[in-house]
Amino acid sequence: MKRDLHQFQTPDTRFPNHGTATNTSSSSKDKMMMVKEEDDGDELLAMLGYKVKSSEMAEVALKLEQLETMMGNVQEDGLLSNLATDTVHYNPSELYSWLDNMLTEFNPPPPPPEINSSFLTGTASDYDLKAIPGNAIYARSSSSSNQPCDNNNNSKRLKSCSSPDSMLTTTTTLTTATESTRSMATESTRFTESTRSMATESTRSMIIESTRLNESTRSVPTESTRSMVLVDSQENGVRLVHALMACAEAVQSNDLSLAEALVKQIGFLAVSQAGAMRKVATYFAEALARRIYRLSPPRSHVDHSLSDTLQTHFYETCPYLKFAHFTANQAILEAFEGKKRVHVIDFSMSQGLQWPALMQALALREGGPPVFRLTGIGPPAADGSDHLHEVGCKLAQLAEAIHVEFEYRGFVASSLADLDATMLELRPSETEAVAVNSVFELHKLLGRTGGVEKVLSVVKEIKPVIFTVVEQESSHNGPVFLDRFTEALHYYSTLFDSLEGVPSSQDKVMSEVYLGKQICNLVACEGADRVERHETLSQWANRFGTSGFAPAHLGSNAFKQASMLLALFNGGEGYRVEESNGCLMLGWHTRPLITTSAWKLAAAR
Repeated sequence: MKRDLHQFQTPDTRFPNHGTATNTSSSSKDKMMMVKEEDDGDELLAMLGYKVKSSEMAEVALKLEQLETMMGNVQEDGLLSNLATDTVHYNPSELYSWLDNMLTEFNPPPPPPEINSSFLTGTASDYDLKAIPGNAIYARSSSSSNQPCDNNNNSKRLKSCSSPDSMLTTTTTLTTATESTRSMATESTRFTESTRSMATESTRSMIIESTRLNESTRSVPTESTRSMVLVDSQENGVRLVHALMACAEAVQSNDLSLAEALVKQIGFLAVSQAGAMRKVATYFAEALARRIYRLSPPRSHVDHSLSDTLQTHFYETCPYLKFAHFTANQAILEAFEGKKRVHVIDFSMSQGLQWPALMQALALREGGPPVFRLTGIGPPAADGSDHLHEVGCKLAQLAEAIHVEFEYRGFVASSLADLDATMLELRPSETEAVAVNSVFELHKLLGRTGGVEKVLSVVKEIKPVIFTVVEQESSHNGPVFLDRFTEALHYYSTLFDSLEGVPSSQDKVMSEVYLGKQICNLVACEGADRVERHETLSQWANRFGTSGFAPAHLGSNAFKQASMLLALFNGGEGYRVEESNGCLMLGWHTRPLITTSAWKLAAAR
């Protein structure tokens, strides 16, 4: 699995791997190493297109400081006419000589300020970069280029860059806002949660020329003038969200040329972010690109096994699926109290992850376990394998080990709407108590006219003692694409944010791919191909009420034990369980993400 992990990793912007080829000859290898030491330039500037030798870095930094000082002096005298517009250096090979030419234009130049060499080498802890507020660096209008600096302010004006190739720096820092990704798609598109600062070389982004810190924003002696890099990741994040929304709006209006240009810009802007925001933006950009270029998500015989693998990692990584299974099992266990023969019909049988816990609870029931019959319904495997039979065999082995009398039958159905009650071999209710369970399945029927109503009519024929339903708490089934996109951006930003604390990188990546497949289907597909059509609890309640069902409140015991379950993930920090009209909602901070509800026939309440 570890060998295949790179196939599923999300696109990332990292530095290239500067590996050195091996050679059987030790002398030629030493020669290659000597050439590499002599010719290699600074990695960061090389990534941006500037070819500067490492040996020249100190001089380049010194000349940048000199140039900034002289430009400030000349501007105060009103003699900056020859630099009225922003001058941008585009030739990476001439950066050192260009600085010399610029310095000769001002005669005589003032003496250069002293530069602490520890800052250039990054060895002095006193020069650790701190997160500081500021504006994102992008191309400015020409009107702003002539604006004079405030003589009462020690900080110099920031020179904007019109392209990635025109950015100059020696050091970068990044302010990330993983907490803020929960509010990416709100109306104001502002991230109001407190941000966390992260200085990491692998996520360097928007880069600007050296600038001095304002005295009010530094805690070191004011006589010291330092070269500093200013990056406002939060502001860049707002720009990124604006670009995503503008692209979605262009797609809705069928302006594909504009949408194509914007989706390329999104890829560039995503580089300036780190953590959850960058990953979410990347998945949404890919989905938008597929919709623009009409590239349907790939389907192959590997897809089913891959989906099962991804779901397993998602199950182990975060509490959402476990919460769904636990709360549904608790409702079923309470409904089966005192019954000698019980039958569960599972609409969402995949790998059978939900049922070992219920079987163990039944085995420990006072008075002995009942006879447990399980009917699993699942989609056909693309490779033709009988995966439902394999799941049944594993559950049968568990039942034998814990001394539970067990019966199993698996049904393959392309859609739950094809299901008929006569296929299920129902027994009289006096003999056998039946529970129907559906986890993240009913929303897939909303793309088929009358599909949900057909399934609910079958459930009514089954006459279950309990009908447990788990669905995403979001509205992704509206008629307007832009509204669906906005809601999805908010929803999945919160989900990805909750994954940031996962300790295992492999589980985390696989879980992100699992959610990324949902994003791709929701954004890129339409018609019958779009199955991710989530609705809110209130919408489902209206559907169930119209079909003759009444809510069955989940007990307080389920609430308490669900809260204990969350303590196993990230110490319970960030996750939140809420009760709403007898239903349980699991969310990340203030955003509900999934809902478990239980229903009975209205006449049987």
